[in-house]
Amino acid sequence: MASSTTARGVAAIVGVGPKLGRSIARKFAHEGYTVAILARDLGRLSRFADEIAREEKAQVFAIRIDCSDSTSVIEAFEGVLSLGFVEVLVYNAYHQPVSRNPTSFTDVKIDSFEKSLAVSSLGAFLCAQQVLPGMVGRRRGTILFTGQSASLHGIAGFSELCCGKFALRALSQCLSREFQPLGVHVAHIIIDGVIGISRGASASEGGDESETEPMMDPDAIARTYWHLHVQDRSGWTEEIDLRPSNHILL
Repeated sequence: MASSTTARGVAAIVGVGPKLGRSIARKFAHEGYTVAILARDLGRLSRFADEIAREEKAQVFAIRIDCSDSTSVIEAFEGVLSLGFVEVLVYNAYHQPVSRNPTSFTDVKIDSFEKSLAVSSLGAFLCAQQVLPGMVGRRRGTILFTGQSASLHGIAGFSELCCGKFALRALSQCLSREFQPLGVHVAHIIIDGVIGISRGASASEGGDESETEPMMDPDAIARTYWHLHVQDRSGWTEEIDLRPSNHILL
């Protein structure tokens, strides 16, 4: 891979699909960053990279990653780090359950539970380990973790998701306390709502069109990720929760 020639560093977005990840990648490309987008489906990822590069006149690289596999993460980040200094890491990956319906605890399969934990927390741990040395050495950088309402409250029938997201939130807090004094901004973003498809995505990519909950605009959410990155050091956010204005709090 060719190294980045832009004045800014590299933004690595892990977990890029047709919704939020794609929008975050587009936003950072628009702001002048070389962007590395990572996910398991390299074919779809390459289409996103070509689309964003064309629209934003930016360098966008598609790199395959399996966040549950340490070897895959290390190999993927060898490619990312070859592009230049990784100034921004956004960890947006999570294990998509087979069904959105609740699963009785006694019916949860061990391999599925382990996979959810691995993608939500182990993958975040591994990705952060790859980029933190460079950030600390330069005393600048941003790491943003995507959470959900499941990061805060246990939900009956969703033990796989909740345990993984609880662990991710704990990791974010630990890294924040350790590395913010060294110049690295670490923040956890709680998405409390259903995200719609991003600009340019087809309806087939967006999933269930029968969704009745208020939809959150992924491009608007991506702007919040950008604002977190450019926050003044005198007032860094450690955690923020986002929800649509007509969302009913329980």
